[in-house]
Amino acid sequence: MEALEAILTRYSIARVKPDPLPRKIIEKLLQVAVQAPNHYRVRPWRFVVLTGMSRAALGDVMAQSLKQQHPDLPEVGMEKERIKPLRAPVLIAVGVDKSEDPRVLEIENICSVAAAVENILIAAHAEGLGAMWRTGPAARDPQVKHFLGFAPDRLLLGFVYIGYPDPEVPIAERPSFEDRTVWME
Repeated sequence: MEALEAILTRYSIARVKPDPLPRKIIEKLLQVAVQAPNHYRVRPWRFVVLTGMSRAALGDVMAQSLKQQHPDLPEVGMEKERIKPLRAPVLIAVGVDKSEDPRVLEIENICSVAAAVENILIAAHAEGLGAMWRTGPAARDPQVKHFLGFAPDRLLLGFVYIGYPDPEVPIAERPSFEDRTVWME
């Protein structure tokens, strides 16, 4: 698949099959990710790849944290939170490093890491995989960050869920640029 075709046909896929992915494919996606532009070559991205039982362990942390925040949460609510990381066979937590270089602005690092995530999403699509970038409260949760090995002050931009697409997923309508663009000459 050519680059423009991959970009124009990629969409988020929320439902994927539980079949595991070969490590080589995951490594290929990460190699593509780190080709994103970054200021002063600080390489601000940090990836934590979760497969197998580590996803269930993350789910336990997420559920326990939610229960601490909402003590009256019924068990069904905890279980819903607990199974979120199991929605795909591969979950990549994506964090942003803080730079010690005074020339680097935090927003530049955030943008670089977001570009790395987009590279993952496009490459996954080009490889015939389904992927979705999810954020939510877990991405800001101190216990989740600790479990993933991120310092409390490090940003966690979210989680990329990756797997083989479920053939029953409908294709989303493609957005247009016209209503979000102003031309100046």
